[in-house]
Amino acid sequence: MRADPLASTMRELSAIQQRAVEWHDGPLLVLAGPGSGKTRVLTCRIARILDQSPAERFRVLALTFTTKAAHEMTTRVAALTPGLEERADIHTFHGFCAGVLRQHGVHLGIKPDFAIYSNARDRRSVLQDALARGTPHPSREDQRLLPRIDYLKARLVGVDQAEEWYASRKGTPAQEAARIARAYRLYEDELRRSNALDYNSLILEAHKLMAFPAMARHYRTMYRHWLFDEFQDTNGSQYKLLRRMAGSDFRHIFAVADDDQTIYEWNGASIRRIGDLVRDFGCEVVQLPTNYRCPPPIVEAGNRLVVYNAQRHARRRPAEAVPRPSSEGERHIQCRVFETDHDEATGIATEIAGLDPTERAGTLVLARTRTLLESMQEALKEQRVPATILARRDDFVSPQMRWLVACLRQLSRPLDRRNMAVLVDAFQRFAQVSLDLDDLLVRSAAEGVTPLAAWIRMVQSAGRQTLVEELVDKVSKIASGESRMETALGEILELFGNDEADENLKDDLSAWRRLSAEIRGDIGAVELGRFLQELDLRSKEPHPAPGAVSLATIHGAKGLESDRVHVIGLVEEILPSWHAVNAEHGGPLEEERRSCFVAVTRTKRRLVLSWARRYAGWPKGPSRFLTEMGLGGDDFPPVAVADNSLPRFHR
Repeated sequence: MRADPLASTMRELSAIQQRAVEWHDGPLLVLAGPGSGKTRVLTCRIARILDQSPAERFRVLALTFTTKAAHEMTTRVAALTPGLEERADIHTFHGFCAGVLRQHGVHLGIKPDFAIYSNARDRRSVLQDALARGTPHPSREDQRLLPRIDYLKARLVGVDQAEEWYASRKGTPAQEAARIARAYRLYEDELRRSNALDYNSLILEAHKLMAFPAMARHYRTMYRHWLFDEFQDTNGSQYKLLRRMAGSDFRHIFAVADDDQTIYEWNGASIRRIGDLVRDFGCEVVQLPTNYRCPPPIVEAGNRLVVYNAQRHARRRPAEAVPRPSSEGERHIQCRVFETDHDEATGIATEIAGLDPTERAGTLVLARTRTLLESMQEALKEQRVPATILARRDDFVSPQMRWLVACLRQLSRPLDRRNMAVLVDAFQRFAQVSLDLDDLLVRSAAEGVTPLAAWIRMVQSAGRQTLVEELVDKVSKIASGESRMETALGEILELFGNDEADENLKDDLSAWRRLSAEIRGDIGAVELGRFLQELDLRSKEPHPAPGAVSLATIHGAKGLESDRVHVIGLVEEILPSWHAVNAEHGGPLEEERRSCFVAVTRTKRRLVLSWARRYAGWPKGPSRFLTEMGLGGDDFPPVAVADNSLPRFHR
């Protein structure tokens, strides 16, 4: 008899996890702390809905915040309900909105093959072109208005409301408000002219579409159940989109959240969002109190820390640890103190270098700032320990891959002059073939061919080195239809890999392979325009090198876990930050405390906390969070950096 993977997984759930998975159709908020199995609960909930309705046609919508999380959830659901997973649409908020606009954006004048500008360089270029086109003498101040435009879009303020909104809400002088609104209108006109949207436009335009009652009703009918991951990270515009889609009657809401992990207030997340959901949708609340990830001493330290925050859900219970067998004298929390930040980086790097290779590969170093991570990476390099800083990349770094993606965009959007400029510049950087863009566009118009075709002819006539000729020949064959795109792309990537690739190109090739596999796995074979949209929405960071130590900022650590975690820089004015320490109210300090809570709960086995008495020459005191966790004093004896037999202490 064939095993039922869903039934088998359900039997492994705790009673409270089963209760959440088997919840009736009413609205439910699941308060799920670190290591509580929330992803398993969420994916089992999706799988169970699908399993109980095999003959029905409705779909299930699940939204999360990273493509990595969406890919993991998609994979899990497919494993639990083979053959039914196609009825589950699991996306990021922005990915979902891109799909809405692909299907229905024509009602707003948006063509389905729109480009998505997700990096600042492209968006600055759009604003510069817009101002040059619409303003006789644009000033430098006008060219710096992009953050103001982003601010408006993040609050779902359209072009027509911008001037009045800025004047009334921000107390901005009328002349300045008019200047901002004019730049915003020119910027939007330029995006439309290029058939493009920027990242913030995805939520804004989808929100506009949901103002049509028939559109919102369509999505309520098609998606009978809505599920949300990491709901505490939802910002105001995302929540307003949800409310507009739901209307007054939709209640099939299932959200997983943790108010103790609300650490993105700078991006519009709010500790109040969970309360809004409970109030607006009448959610009942279930808590998953058990932390299966962390050893009991770390769960205890985390509980001690977060109770200092006043802004927590009223029904929040302390996390519970799972008793686990441990070796006699095993030390789960260890502490270090150094004289300077340089000593800290050197001392921790020396300690990590002395670990067994397997344990070293399972090590994660976290810090409040990237500057500390870069010092840590350099110290590890001196110890000949490979280390990778985990961070989102909105674009490829190497000119080779930027050129290749620009070629694909040009095939999808033949008249895109802005992208053509990227293509010409990137190719020149690695192939040393210099062409004038204006001459190229003139030749394109004179010969009645696309800019890409004109570029191919001009490069071929230059008669350069063999690699250049091969690359251009393969692009030419894709453009003419002589070669299948997938085959020619594989050949181009192989040429890049054989070209004594530098580290940036190696990283980009690794990222391309990962992204291509993810996109195929998530949505199958797609036409080029859709593939490029998916590529725009996904981070381009490479796979970490095998055996490398992982480094991450605390804000980039959500979703990560490791056997061994180092948290460095635990001093006042770093963690917590200077801003939080000096704020007039306690909100920023509470968010910093939640950041520390996130950091210490990433570990599955061992936590090493460290601080130094001076950073960049400035004296610092130990973070108050150490005392709040019950650590301090004798827990932090001085460490002599030259002594490789570093002392180990524990709670």
